[in-house]
Amino acid sequence: MKSNADIIIRADHILTMDDDLAVIETGAVAVKDGRIAAAGPADEIVARYESPKVIGGKGFVAFPGLVNTHTHSPMVYFRGLADDLPLKEWLEKHVWPAEEKWLSPEFVGDAVELACLEMIKSGITAFNDMYFYGDRIAATAKEIGMRAVVGAGILDFPTRTAQTPAEYLEKAESFIRDWKGDGFITPCVAPHSAYACSPDTLRKAKTLSEAHGVPLHIHISETEWEVAHLMALHRTRPVTFLDSIGFLDKSVTAAHCVWIEDEEIDILAKKGVAVSHCVESNLKLASGFAPVVPMLAEGIRVTFGTDGAASNNDLSLLSEMGTAAKVHKALAKDPTALGARQVALMATRWGAEALGMGDRTGSIQQGKDADIVLADIRKPHLAPMYDVYSHLVYSMNAADIDTVIVGGKIILQGRRLLSGDEDEILRKASSWCEKIRSANTA
Repeated sequence: MKSNADIIIRADHILTMDDDLAVIETGAVAVKDGRIAAAGPADEIVARYESPKVIGGKGFVAFPGLVNTHTHSPMVYFRGLADDLPLKEWLEKHVWPAEEKWLSPEFVGDAVELACLEMIKSGITAFNDMYFYGDRIAATAKEIGMRAVVGAGILDFPTRTAQTPAEYLEKAESFIRDWKGDGFITPCVAPHSAYACSPDTLRKAKTLSEAHGVPLHIHISETEWEVAHLMALHRTRPVTFLDSIGFLDKSVTAAHCVWIEDEEIDILAKKGVAVSHCVESNLKLASGFAPVVPMLAEGIRVTFGTDGAASNNDLSLLSEMGTAAKVHKALAKDPTALGARQVALMATRWGAEALGMGDRTGSIQQGKDADIVLADIRKPHLAPMYDVYSHLVYSMNAADIDTVIVGGKIILQGRRLLSGDEDEILRKASSWCEKIRSANTA
């Protein structure tokens, strides 16, 4: 007698992203109560399970949901607002003034809807956010059906959300208490950087993280200016400084890590810090090239982030994956550097592990939550198919994503959002754009 499943997913190729990076050809996945009941050859799965809902089939590839380990999701509303500028000027003369003028719970909630829609449509099922009004980010992400690690932003200078470091930390603790233990949302402590936070603020952020057992999220060594500034302040480089104050351990996701030296790579590796590589943002802002191949060689778990859409200017990890693979081959002068399988691992299971959710998601394996993406490969740019990993990294784009499942719930099917009003999300984006444009030209 067959067992009942809520969904049976069929595909020509299923990338399990297990320890062997196995691919199941002509495979199927049975989903029951939000989890993966079984995955294997289609004949075996349909012989054991039945379901009124069978999706996918011939012409589809299934893989675990992609994990975006560094972004600022509400900044999607500033996409294209200021381009072709150095990071410091971009931040201080354009982004921070815009945030000062426009940030509000309503702005953040509406912007996160758009960011989630874009990420879902590019196969992302979980993201690691650093911003303000975390309650709105968390509530919006959960409502739309995405997993999110939501960082309570902490700075030493005032913004619309807090006036002092003490107030930022107090609000961060309140946010953690409200969301800790949620099945989809993980609260996080997110001090911006070692140049925007004093040593005292950073130590207190670390203490808060330890007290509640939640992750830390911080920018490290994104630009040469940042390194020079830290050298002037503390006579040491950013990674070494953060290590000296006891900040670094496996709870930390470090975004960028562009300007780090061998000694700092050793520290990150020994402390178990995960790195979020944001190659397209680093390219666009001319920040430089993170030493990804050396970091991987030392055992650092390098993952992928999009950064915010104001500096990228999209939220597609598929784009990041292809760009990173090509850039680092060129830098290493080695076409075997950063191969397709390594890149796929970084975007899926390693991303989930970096964010502390590797036991629940990141691979298609029995018992894990069903966070699964179906891509339609019946496209000219995806034919013929010799190596599914090659196509995922070098040929696939966001428009190929057909179906997205998170926690066993289908939230995108036929490229149409099922968990929200797509037309209304785009209408709100247009309305905010008109407000911001009018204010800028007044």
